[in-house]
Amino acid sequence: MIISVCSFKGGVAKSTTATHLAAYFQQKAPTLLVDGDINRSLLKWAARGKPPFKVVSEKQGVKYAPSHTHIIVDTAARPSFEELKELVDGCDLLVVPTSPEAWAIDATLEMTGELNRLGANYKILLTLVPPKPSKAEELVRDALTDAGLPLFKTSIRRLVVFQRAALNGLTVSQMSESYAGIAWSCYKAVGDEICGKKG
Repeated sequence: MIISVCSFKGGVAKSTTATHLAAYFQQKAPTLLVDGDINRSLLKWAARGKPPFKVVSEKQGVKYAPSHTHIIVDTAARPSFEELKELVDGCDLLVVPTSPEAWAIDATLEMTGELNRLGANYKILLTLVPPKPSKAEELVRDALTDAGLPLFKTSIRRLVVFQRAALNGLTVSQMSESYAGIAWSCYKAVGDEICGKKG
């Protein structure tokens, strides 16, 4: 399976999402994480620790892709329409992370408009939501659903353990500290949704 993670706005946990989807699929079969962001955040992250999967640049991806069952691509932020079209054509699913803030939702709605024009197979992932479910999260989720947009049932909580894991070049599934299990359960549930498992 090839999954691209893409957004029209930075700071919405795009790279964190790509990383943890790679960790999820690595538990099933060899998984390659492709760092397509110009900042090369994931290559720097991988250099700091020992991720449980291979992390490569886009140019290296051609070499390593044949030996991996799953490929997760962390794309560059704010792709053009032509770049978006290439992403859609080149993946099985496009995951669109968005935080619940108004400006992030606006960017997501703009992006989904283009994805709908392209007939893309995509799903929106609510990220950076408060640790405990809130009315604001519920309102955002209802608004996206009412707009007829495909949305993951699971939300990703805003937890400090994600930052600590990144600083150590690890995934939260590799961390033993408080809240690591809760953080990992969020992405595990997303992976299960992608694979069609009942939660």
